[in-house]
Amino acid sequence: MSKKRGVSAEEKRIRMLEIFHQSKDFFQLKELEKIAPKEKGITMQSVKEVVQSLVDDHLVDSEKIGTSIYFWSFPSKAKNAQKRKLQELQNQLNDTTKKLKKTEETIATESMGREPNEERKQILEALDTVTKQEIELKKELQKYRDNDPEYISQIKTETKTLKAAINRWTENIYILKSYIMNNFHMESDAIDQHFNIAPDMDYIEDL
Repeated sequence: MSKKRGVSAEEKRIRMLEIFHQSKDFFQLKELEKIAPKEKGITMQSVKEVVQSLVDDHLVDSEKIGTSIYFWSFPSKAKNAQKRKLQELQNQLNDTTKKLKKTEETIATESMGREPNEERKQILEALDTVTKQEIELKKELQKYRDNDPEYISQIKTETKTLKAAINRWTENIYILKSYIMNNFHMESDAIDQHFNIAPDMDYIEDL
């Protein structure tokens, strides 16, 4: 018989928010430690951590009144917080896309007819940096995909454009490698090492 699967951290956060949004009431931590296990299947030991994570993300408000700390959250607050987060991610993604495009244009300009130099090395390092930023943004965006279908549709369209840009960029790097190999008689591995190009670099089929 298989073990019962535990509740993930994100699912705990969703369930905890349901307590606030469904009741539209104010709670002390000890009250939540009684309600959450019974109504939402959240263990009493993890209630404090879950609530604090929601407070840190501005999804739940807290206020000390006298000697007691009260927590509350209304649906409108969560919706507005999510909109702000989505907008922040959109802005970051737009900035990353611009960096990718700019560096791609630089690579295309610099890749033909010139010997390897420090500038090319810096460009390739910039490629690695913005690519990592793009990956992290994709991971962050994944958390919000179930909450805004219209935004997801927009992101998918932009992702296709970004993937095409990255693949053109990858093509330019291959062209540069081929030029160096043919004109300077360097091995592929040596070029990768000299310019910090990942050995497993390849075209992106699906983001």
